[in-house]
Amino acid sequence: MEKMLFTSESVSEGHPDKVCDQVADAILDACLALDSKAHVAVECFASTEFLLIGGEITFSKAVKLPDYETIAKRVIKRIGYDQPVLGFSYQHVKILNLIKAQSQDIAKKVNHQGEESNIGAGDQGLMFGYASNETPSYMPLAITLAHELVKRATQLRKSGKFQYARPDMKSQVTIDYTNPKNPRVDQMLLSIQHEEGQLNDHFIEFVHQEIMIPVAKQYSLNLDFDALINPAGQFVIGGPLGDTGLTGRKIIVDTYGGYGRHGGGSFSGKDATKVDRSGAYMARYIAKNLVAAGVASRLEIQLSYAIGQPLPVSLSVFTFGTLKPSLTESNVKAIISQVFDLRPGVIISAFKLNHPTFQYEHLAAYGHFGRIEFDLPWEKLDKVEEIKKFLIK
Repeated sequence: MEKMLFTSESVSEGHPDKVCDQVADAILDACLALDSKAHVAVECFASTEFLLIGGEITFSKAVKLPDYETIAKRVIKRIGYDQPVLGFSYQHVKILNLIKAQSQDIAKKVNHQGEESNIGAGDQGLMFGYASNETPSYMPLAITLAHELVKRATQLRKSGKFQYARPDMKSQVTIDYTNPKNPRVDQMLLSIQHEEGQLNDHFIEFVHQEIMIPVAKQYSLNLDFDALINPAGQFVIGGPLGDTGLTGRKIIVDTYGGYGRHGGGSFSGKDATKVDRSGAYMARYIAKNLVAAGVASRLEIQLSYAIGQPLPVSLSVFTFGTLKPSLTESNVKAIISQVFDLRPGVIISAFKLNHPTFQYEHLAAYGHFGRIEFDLPWEKLDKVEEIKKFLIK
């Protein structure tokens, strides 16, 4: 029988694109700490000992501007780019700041409704939310494992237990769904940046035994998977020295690993009036609560908005043939309209997105969904019982 395979990837916080995402979100955090109504849209570009910060920031009141350069250097140091030999370091990076004010046309459209709950969407766009009962976090298995691999490798590097590893890493996990009731790991892949001359048998054995095997065991999966470790050979030149970085270029890593669809908008560097972020968080919240309530075992939500308008243009539900037999997708849409308020202002308030206690910087690597280490409001299952009341009727 031909195998039914599906693959997802992740990257570490030291990947050049993720460096940019984290800097952008750290700047967002700093702006919101000064002004919860700040409008922020920041982008970064990284190359050899160079970081460009651009975009638009407007404060609703007079504040002392954050020191964007100091924020960026702190993030770069935290990630582990603290040696000039890496070709990108907080000590020597040149930072060019091209931040300007937000367009007044956009600002007027976002705020024109007056009441906070009725603020308009900061832009047009479509976004998707996804959930399945495949893992305890209601996330797809492949992306969950891919995140765990690079997270564990990074933790071991920072603790000093994973000697000779450097910050830039990529993972890839292939799941065999030939028997959908018993998914298996077909392959795990890790490419890990390392010091010169240190890609040897001990390095490869450490990755397999101390990173791959524990992750598979954590999810009670098979251990006889195909292991690929640095398949291209040595990986000494990495990070922004080896490849340019850009904000918003790992949007599939940030979400569902390709298992759910994506509207195309990135999250990092954007305040929550941008529905690319707030709408996607709400779509995930809806999908997760519906699956947990037993509406379907696999479910995807699509929302779309028009700039300046508080109510969505459209709402769509997809259940992939897993819908509870007594329901139709029209029933599900009716439940959503009764249980969830989809206005951006209400989402921002309910999730406290304009003064987040979790900090966006820490979500900018390893995904925005299924993060059990954070108390994320869009991951809560506090609507399950209310949804179940509709299922009884």
